[in-house]
Amino acid sequence: MGLVNPHGKEKKLKPLLLTPDELKEEKQKAKGLPRVTMTSRETSDLIMMGIGAFTPLQGFMGKEDWKGVCDDFMTSQGLFWPIPITLSTTRETADKLKEGQEVGLIDEETRELMGSMAVQERYTIDKAYECKQVFKTTDTEHPGAAKVIAQGEVNLAGPVKVFSESYYPELYRDVYLRPAETRKIFQEKGWSTVAALQLRNPMHRSHEYLAKIAIEICDGVLIHQLVGKLKAGDIPAEVRVKAVNALVENYFVKDTCIQAGYPMEMRYGGPREALLHAVFRQNYGCSHLIVGRDHAGVGEYYGPFDAHRIFDEIPKGSLELQPLKIDWTFYCHKCDGVVSMRTCPHGKEDRLLLSGTMLRKMLSSGEEVPNHYSRPEVLAILRDYYSSLEEKVEIKLHKYAEGEQ
Repeated sequence: MGLVNPHGKEKKLKPLLLTPDELKEEKQKAKGLPRVTMTSRETSDLIMMGIGAFTPLQGFMGKEDWKGVCDDFMTSQGLFWPIPITLSTTRETADKLKEGQEVGLIDEETRELMGSMAVQERYTIDKAYECKQVFKTTDTEHPGAAKVIAQGEVNLAGPVKVFSESYYPELYRDVYLRPAETRKIFQEKGWSTVAALQLRNPMHRSHEYLAKIAIEICDGVLIHQLVGKLKAGDIPAEVRVKAVNALVENYFVKDTCIQAGYPMEMRYGGPREALLHAVFRQNYGCSHLIVGRDHAGVGEYYGPFDAHRIFDEIPKGSLELQPLKIDWTFYCHKCDGVVSMRTCPHGKEDRLLLSGTMLRKMLSSGEEVPNHYSRPEVLAILRDYYSSLEEKVEIKLHKYAEGEQ
């Protein structure tokens, strides 16, 4: 039995990153092209297309694809896709472009030329509609919705050529892996079933529990760290990578898990983003995605298990990858271990709820972290990080992170 197929009808990875020979010619050609500036989200999406993580997308979506994805999770060609992948610009820039014209794509922060695009379409969208469909809110306190509302007036669509991925590998060289590379590692290990653990927080005991459940079911686990841009208050990737390494080295059987980083920016899209995580984890070679409480959520915009339910609502056969839906997990003093709602018969007074948000709040405010919350090696790394900050970070808790159910 082999690994799951990459997403799409052709069932093969389609990385758009140019080879060195192609790059030399295209970069020379791009010197005379008009420039379109990309936000950090758009840059990260371009890199995901470049490395094949967004297989089989060939570029930024046009209006029909945008609408089909918003409405029915489907592009105009019948490809399952849960969140629009779009590029926007100002009306002034768009009016200067002709259909079929090539443009250079520049990252707004680094000013690096990241790729080029043949402009096939210019169109406007109802930003509020996209936000309601994808994020269930138009509230600009939601970081994903705020990005959509703030984007340019006009979307540009067309196939892309990707010049660079240096935005990320230089920062996280030790864990940065492309889909072709993780697939090769899995095959070399003889793994055919692999569960992905999505991570944007350091691993506490619940994360460890989820990963070990998956190891019982699958050949191995991919601990997949997000190394793209986060919201204020989230812990930087290099600190999380160090903390995960300490946990794996001390508490996991050797060769049962791999840690890797991927360059996408979080949208905090809850259920829809869980589906996007599933799509590109399938491209990375994963047969399962661990979906716990409040997957990819933020604030109180989603119910704790909305991301479980959405996998039952999408068209049948949309994905080869399957979700591993795991109930609320916590430390129970009477059970004397990490358990879930399905396995623990005791009451709220015996339970220590484990939340990445709560852990960050306790550490940032200098509170004592209760025993059983996280492993001592992990806490030592996190305390060092928070003690190095000049200012305290204010972190808001979900109502259910505080113990409500």
